[in-house]
Amino acid sequence: MFGSRSLTVAIVDDDEAVRDALRNLLASLDLGVATFASAEDFLASPACRAAACLITDVQMPGMSGLDLQRHLAGAGNLIPVILITAFPHDHLRQQAEAEGAYGFFAKPFDGGLMIDCIERALVGKGAPA
Repeated sequence: MFGSRSLTVAIVDDDEAVRDALRNLLASLDLGVATFASAEDFLASPACRAAACLITDVQMPGMSGLDLQRHLAGAGNLIPVILITAFPHDHLRQQAEAEGAYGFFAKPFDGGLMIDCIERALVGKGAPA
């Protein structure tokens, strides 16, 4: 769909099956993918600055996805963040959106809706509109 692996989407989720499913979805869009089992691993990697978009779980051991979103914004890293969760409570959605999340999805999520959200997040990041 994007026709270039020059854009990389980072995936942060402690569940390997979710990381694999998202990796396969993004590969079908011809996007580069970098996966991480924790927020701390992502922050320590070059992908932290290089990724065009971040998809992260909300609830993880250590730093949560919301904490990761706040940390990145506080550091001036304005990467588009899409949050996913098995516990889609309204207060989490409101908090995520108030802090600038591009999307908030309950697991399991609709792949087509996720693709639409990723496309919106990548506009202006080198992806065609």
